[in-house]
Amino acid sequence: MKKMTKFAALFVAIAFAASLSNSVAADKKDPKPYTLKTCIVSDEKLGGMGETFTFVHNGQEIKLCCKSCQKDFNKSPEKFLKKLAAAQAKAKKS
Repeated sequence: MKKMTKFAALFVAIAFAASLSNSVAADKKDPKPYTLKTCIVSDEKLGGMGETFTFVHNGQEIKLCCKSCQKDFNKSPEKFLKKLAAAQAKAKKS
């Protein structure tokens, strides 16, 4: 019985390590760059309110005018990602 418990613990540890290495590998991918010069939440100029707050959401780099805008972004990220895609597509056409 002890042998079986040790085996189960070893199996769980290996599975955890494998899942951890997969998430680390996923984080190493380069995110899609944020190409706009304004905050996707407030439409303020980036850097106009101090240091730009940058993070990655589902492989997309996001730049906000300030950290407090992240709260609004997190309430409805799909809305802002659609807005970002539309703005980037428009900027490409210009």
